[in-house]
Amino acid sequence: MSMKTKKLLIKIVAHVVLLIGAFTMLVPFIWMLSSSFKSLGEVFVFPPTLFGEKIIWENYTKISSRFDYFAYFLNSVKVSAWVVVFQVFTSATAGFVFAKLNFKGRDKVFLLYLATMMIPFHVTVITNYLQMSKYGLVNTLWSLMLPASVSAFGTFLMRQFFITLPNELVDAAKIDGCNPFTIFIRIALPMAKSTIATLSIFCFMGVWNDYFTPLIYINDSRKYTLPLGLASMKGMYSTDWPVLMSASVIAVLPVLIAFLLAQDAFVKGVMMSGLKE
Repeated sequence: MSMKTKKLLIKIVAHVVLLIGAFTMLVPFIWMLSSSFKSLGEVFVFPPTLFGEKIIWENYTKISSRFDYFAYFLNSVKVSAWVVVFQVFTSATAGFVFAKLNFKGRDKVFLLYLATMMIPFHVTVITNYLQMSKYGLVNTLWSLMLPASVSAFGTFLMRQFFITLPNELVDAAKIDGCNPFTIFIRIALPMAKSTIATLSIFCFMGVWNDYFTPLIYINDSRKYTLPLGLASMKGMYSTDWPVLMSASVIAVLPVLIAFLLAQDAFVKGVMMSGLKE
């Protein structure tokens, strides 16, 4: 067997493995979408079927009639929008400072900042809760938005990109009379669009799908985010699974749309942020 044939076979096998992996990842989503159009009895039919006897669109209309679903959705939108905007801004600002501004102890401060990533979130839950309680923010959306407005990971990601910016570009801007803030706003940020898109998607997905944090801070069902709302739709003794699957489909759509719209920037941002110093 020639070397060219071996390479072709390896390439074919790699593509087959990737296709199998992709299909395996898609099966739960296909099943969720399929179940959202079935009756309760058809969901548990064995052997399973992809479609029921008829498409039941009423499962989607039952969501708002039985649960305050769109309040959950709106709460998630508010929290996600706030966190994405402020976390991206604070991460970009800190990343630029650590990458391009020289001051005493910069690398040590960054190392300490980065070390916070090694502390599991669950370790700080009690202290964070006590702090939110002291300020009267428990059972409000602010308890979800304010702590998530800064991110050590986001700062690290943005710093990795800003390091790749030529120092000559920054020096030239200084000679033209630009101060650090002007350089950051007019030069660094426009060049970091791909990395910003990457961080935005990571941030949005993390906040949108977060179940644990709202579970700790939110008691009022009217202030539930989507993960908590979906969990509350599961009954103690019985669950209307088609309706729950319909609600899950709607909950997944924003993440899917966000990723599809920013897919190219996301891939480019991951590649750029991985460049070594």
